[in-house]
Amino acid sequence: MEKDILVKAFIETYGEGEVAGYFSPGRVNLIGEHTDYNGGFVFPCALTFGTFLLIRKTNNPFFRFSSLNIRGSESVGLDKLAIPLAKGNWVNYPLGTIAQFVKRGVGFSSGADILISGNVPGGAGLSSSAALEVVTAVAINDQFATGIGKVELAKMSQKAEHEFAGVNCGIMDQFASAMGEKDHAIFLNCDTLEYELVPVKLEGIKVVIGNTNSPHSLDSGQYNERVRQCQAAVDALKPQIDIANLGGISVDQFTSLQHVISDEVVRRRARHVVTEIKRTTDAVSALKSGNIELFGQLMNASHDSLRYDYEVTGFELDTMVEEIRKIGGVIGSRMTGGGFGGSTVSLVRDSAVDNLIETVGKKYFQRTGLKAEFYVAEIGQGGHRVF
Repeated sequence: MEKDILVKAFIETYGEGEVAGYFSPGRVNLIGEHTDYNGGFVFPCALTFGTFLLIRKTNNPFFRFSSLNIRGSESVGLDKLAIPLAKGNWVNYPLGTIAQFVKRGVGFSSGADILISGNVPGGAGLSSSAALEVVTAVAINDQFATGIGKVELAKMSQKAEHEFAGVNCGIMDQFASAMGEKDHAIFLNCDTLEYELVPVKLEGIKVVIGNTNSPHSLDSGQYNERVRQCQAAVDALKPQIDIANLGGISVDQFTSLQHVISDEVVRRRARHVVTEIKRTTDAVSALKSGNIELFGQLMNASHDSLRYDYEVTGFELDTMVEEIRKIGGVIGSRMTGGGFGGSTVSLVRDSAVDNLIETVGKKYFQRTGLKAEFYVAEIGQGGHRVF
């Protein structure tokens, strides 16, 4: 979005004066789903669309929040920055992030005016919430000179989601939004936060995101239920093996010990996580060695595991993946994000992209009654000041 348009909107909302602008991206996860809160590996990359935040420090004893995307503005006193607003209020995302600064001992003696504008499709599973949290963290850190490093800002943004949005998410989304680099994906160990920036060089191949327009809602309870089920699997395995999370057990170890998990549903949840972690490490190795066909096969296997063992896909995501896989020139396709609606990510040869968008769009509408949207993704930079 153009700077002049954003600044004009800010001035119309809050009046004349200097304005600073920040941006943090949405993300797409190439492989490694529902492994982050289990201490496993993920492989996301930042996108070129995301969330802009314009800010002006004031002498007022409150922060004001407005958005160009969502109706409703809020004014929050400096003495109430650590208190959530009513559930469902979008301001909880930036407010929850500011609350993390307060909890770290940052004292705000004056407030600021904030305007949000995002171009991450809401409910598409591309982490619009993480982009909002991270851009807030980056802006507050810069404007109030708190000197906190980007990894810590990502962790603070994650806590905001836990405490103010009620979603027990892992670190992946916020980490990718904060730490992403252009034309690189992030191979992240979510247990240690050790990471490697891996070049994504796809000659003659595009990353295509398919938005089902069946919005997901991670605070619906199903996401948190999966978190609890994974913990139940760890509790069942602990008498047999010393692990803190499912990221601490190999596929072979799990295969020999899975019988101790008496609940069949919990066993399947754990099987997805353990095998998905292995698929992710294998996929990164395949990308590094130039074996893109193997990478695509692992993407396909990831979706199938999410469909049958983790049960987070649903009719719309499964329909889109089924139709995409029928197109010649598709190397691999899977759901991306938390699931229960949202988006798919596919590796597609250049010559097949237009055919995929047209053909799958028609077939998907025929089968679901929903109009899909497709984006040819570009890999962008993590949270930063833009003006």
